[in-house]
Amino acid sequence: MTQSFTVIAAEAGHTLAKVLRSRLHESKPSWTAVRTLIEGRRVLLGGGVCVDPTRRLQDGDRVELLKAAANIASGVKPGDIVIRFLDEHLVVVEKPCGISSVRHPLELEWSDDQRKLDPTLQDLAQWAIAHKLGRPSKQLPPLRIVQRLDKETSGLVVFARSVVAERGLGQQFRKHTVVRRYLAIVPGYLKPQTIKSTLIRDRGDGRRGSNRQPDASGKDAVTHIDVEERLGKATLLSCRLETGRTHQIRIHLAEAGHPVGGERVYTKDRGAADLPILVGAPRLCLHATELGFEHPVSKEPMHWTMPLPKDLAKFVASLK
Repeated sequence: MTQSFTVIAAEAGHTLAKVLRSRLHESKPSWTAVRTLIEGRRVLLGGGVCVDPTRRLQDGDRVELLKAAANIASGVKPGDIVIRFLDEHLVVVEKPCGISSVRHPLELEWSDDQRKLDPTLQDLAQWAIAHKLGRPSKQLPPLRIVQRLDKETSGLVVFARSVVAERGLGQQFRKHTVVRRYLAIVPGYLKPQTIKSTLIRDRGDGRRGSNRQPDASGKDAVTHIDVEERLGKATLLSCRLETGRTHQIRIHLAEAGHPVGGERVYTKDRGAADLPILVGAPRLCLHATELGFEHPVSKEPMHWTMPLPKDLAKFVASLK
């Protein structure tokens, strides 16, 4: 039985149920059996649980079939979400590892019952706000997306709660005036430096990465790196984003020969030998530790920091 596969062009546009049933042709599952697998939280799509048999797949999507039902959002509940700041225009929260920041566009019409099967940070933060204010979540303004963190990355995240805040924060992110600093644990020693490159969706091997040739579709990416602490054969880095491209820090560090500990995607340089990764890493060792911006309405300077969570702090201690 196929345990994982990547959707090919011929399968793009078809439903998850149809593609999965085709891929499992040797066992000849019925439509009911396939739907049961999906609705029973046995299927991951892009690393996240998908319980919708009618989800339309895209070329390059990664599908995994689990031996047992996946845990619900790694056990994270609304009460676990720490709200650092809340007013009528925005909310700043601490994101745990293991949950997606936002919902897939095809799942935006899901009911609350469906969302509770696989909640995102956006869902959990809204429910936490509702609890804090003592109001039903449906009576609250929707949380508007201005920032994302990878599923396995922890740290500070801001959502807008009004149109004016969404617009104002969006302008600050586009102008690169938002302070965003991450902590990353990497093997070896990487000296302080600024990494600049042009990032593209596919560098030629199906992965995002830096393009060595001029490409109009590429986007400039700049990461400023400092050393926080030497950890024996590893290093705790401070990475400040000047730009905020998808997977920017992970790509830049991997291409520099020092992939983030726990990395499972950017571990090879254009098909060359595997780059070293930290053995024993509890998960992707990347944490959004600092966030700062100007309040989009009051214009007041806003700033927060968040220390390493317990799992990464324990791992740092073990490396010393």
